[in-house]
Amino acid sequence: MTRLVKMGAIGAAALTMTGCISLGSEPPESLLTLSPSVTADAGTGADASTSDASSAISILPLEAPAKLDALRVPVAVSDTEIAYLQEAFWVEKPARLFRRLLGETLRARGGTLVLDNDDTPLLAAQSIRGTLMEMGYDAPSSSVIVRFDAIRTREDGTVMSRRFEARETGILAEPASVGPALNRAANTVADEVASWVTNAG
Repeated sequence: MTRLVKMGAIGAAALTMTGCISLGSEPPESLLTLSPSVTADAGTGADASTSDASSAISILPLEAPAKLDALRVPVAVSDTEIAYLQEAFWVEKPARLFRRLLGETLRARGGTLVLDNDDTPLLAAQSIRGTLMEMGYDAPSSSVIVRFDAIRTREDGTVMSRRFEARETGILAEPASVGPALNRAANTVADEVASWVTNAG
């Protein structure tokens, strides 16, 4: 498994191990990101007044475990060992990327004002939050996994939760294969969450 960088017991030590990624002055050749498979058409939109935000839905900042609180792609080597995929760097932390992906997926369905910006002054009556549990590579099964535990608060105060997961198997442990596969899996999860939100009323 030559393309994996193993984590040491002390996180900083991993950067000094033989064959590890250098985070020095030279930037990586390319960065990974998430691109929506569907987008809202130019010129389309929705609005809601600050006094009546019942038609708006806010996507709140998402939680993530420590292994995803980084710009690197985690790899599950075993049940008790985690590594990072060599030469694979996200342009932003995965939870922020997935939050925007989910927002654009909901926006593309139309008819709802979607707020996924921390600076918005509008307090939406509906919200989506949750934890991005997995967005990485599983070495034993040669697969990528995206898992999101979503919590939806409706305008009447009802709170619902659901786990969403997508995976693709037969993926080589290299950025050129893992990156696109994670993007497809993330879009599958975002689409399922959007369907859950819009169909639940």
